[in-house]
Amino acid sequence: MVFNTVSVGTVVTPTVIETYLSHYLNRKPLRQKPTAHISYHEGLQLIRRFLQNAAYHTVEEIQAFTSQWVPTPRWVKVEEVTIPQKAIDNAAEALITQLGYKGIDRVGGSKWWQWRRDGTNLKAEWIEMRADHEKRKHSKEHCKRIMIYIHGGAYFFGSVDEHRYQIQRHARKLGARVLARVAGDASLDFIPPHGFFARPSAGWPPPNADDMEEIALHAVEKIVGEQMPRKSSQHERQVATDEAIQGFSVDKDPDHLHPEDNVANPAGSKGAGRRPGNTIPTADHDLSIMLDGNLVTIKDQIQMYATNQLISHPLVSPALQPSLGGLPPLLVLTGGGEVLRDEQIYVAHKAANPTRYPPGESYMNDHPETESILSKWKPTDVQLQVWDDLCHVAPTLSFTRPAKFMYRSIAQFGAWALAKAQQTDIDIMDDDDVSVISSGSDTDTDRSSDVRKPKQQESVMKNGVAQGQAVPTEQVGKAGDPLPAFKNHMIRQRVDRHGNIYPLGAPASLPALQLSPNEIGVIKPGPVRKWMEAKKGWDSKFAKEKRKVQRKRIEEMAKGFQGFGDDEVPPPSALAGRRGLGMEKEAKIKRSWGMSLWSVWGSSHDQKT
Repeated sequence: MVFNTVSVGTVVTPTVIETYLSHYLNRKPLRQKPTAHISYHEGLQLIRRFLQNAAYHTVEEIQAFTSQWVPTPRWVKVEEVTIPQKAIDNAAEALITQLGYKGIDRVGGSKWWQWRRDGTNLKAEWIEMRADHEKRKHSKEHCKRIMIYIHGGAYFFGSVDEHRYQIQRHARKLGARVLARVAGDASLDFIPPHGFFARPSAGWPPPNADDMEEIALHAVEKIVGEQMPRKSSQHERQVATDEAIQGFSVDKDPDHLHPEDNVANPAGSKGAGRRPGNTIPTADHDLSIMLDGNLVTIKDQIQMYATNQLISHPLVSPALQPSLGGLPPLLVLTGGGEVLRDEQIYVAHKAANPTRYPPGESYMNDHPETESILSKWKPTDVQLQVWDDLCHVAPTLSFTRPAKFMYRSIAQFGAWALAKAQQTDIDIMDDDDVSVISSGSDTDTDRSSDVRKPKQQESVMKNGVAQGQAVPTEQVGKAGDPLPAFKNHMIRQRVDRHGNIYPLGAPASLPALQLSPNEIGVIKPGPVRKWMEAKKGWDSKFAKEKRKVQRKRIEEMAKGFQGFGDDEVPPPSALAGRRGLGMEKEAKIKRSWGMSLWSVWGSSHDQKT
């Protein structure tokens, strides 16, 4: 089935209708949750259904859909710019210096990731309110309020067009110019996100080491015209085929493990507990873990944005950085109902107290300079807000009340950071009196006012965060309002759906902060089980298509690829590793009516305000 506005509309429309009916027929479970707001409930379910549907399409189809052109509202000024090659080269040099010889070898070289498809440039957009631009033009002043907006898009899909309705809200709230760049703009480098599967194609899934050996063997046979030696027995061939299809092997007799085999917690370390298997991602072995007495070796790439050996690299996972001290002030917002909540809580505390949350011993051993880095940089000032029950990247639902408070908080922090950096006051228009979301109704199921002052409740655990510890101390502020005082380099807050702020529970009450450093960056049985189950089902469903993709890879390999040099080894999921001598140019971008309608929905508040 094609992936376009019509097909997506056909899939999500029943969800929209079903959510609308269930919202009013079954209100009780929604009380005290963000889904009490009909717009949030509808938006959340719509996006969830879209992502479920997207998984049945190829990476290339998802990229094409999310990079389509979306018209710009007339009250927004957009200026497209091309990033100069000199700036790109300087950035590459800085990254190479940071990686060092060891890091360059680990990522497979220093050239392949700098490649861009012929005829393409690295582009970005300057976005601001047209009224702000005209005002600045008349006063002949340079804009002193600059925001850089970077969104990963899982490093494989999305575009500035897709995000512009959010970016313009930030620009309006701060009276700023925003330089926007979404990493998914170009179909290159690594591909997709955590726990996300896609229909097999040339882009995904990449072949594992066993696949590559078999593909290379077939490619040689096509060239020389002779059959090469295979496994010695039919049983061995069948086992090899099964393992290649499922992407992992199960050793039911792991007694051959030696004491020196890698373990998650080295003996003698804090919280040491020997866990046989190679549970820490490194370059010289496959990941493996004990499950139900069996040693499971993972051969397929797990995360679509990085190879297995790179998911533990400090530049991929900030939780594994030697230190996050010495950074500019940070605002970390995380939804209480999202999968990545604990990681964000951990990173926020690590930045504010680097010596309290150092890397584990195995990472310290691999990076002996860690000790000096830990003592070199001072703690970073961090404002951490955990938003009750909210989803990942809630500002995506910009037309909802819970998201409105998030935008306010971001604007407040942004204005404070600008004023602090420039040592001056920042004059921001107060739009609260004309805010449609503030004054209008969102058809809340309990017909509440915009601001709610709940009574003190007993302390309970909800989403892993202590709830109801105290009455709210304040409300989410707006641009120009002062921030509370930092305590031990942190402002720690819990925020409900009405924008009421409570003190966040003490670090000792947060499970994410109780892990030993030796457990950070180590694969765990639970996620591995879920991945294996999902992968078995997915590979069974698309087994025929996967074999078809493998045959195509054999043909392409037989024809030959254009390399970057002997020391360059692009990962299997990188387009750079599959570039032929005559690659097709990127298709012309068309208008997306679906994303245009979503943008209109998301922009309606800004237009009326």
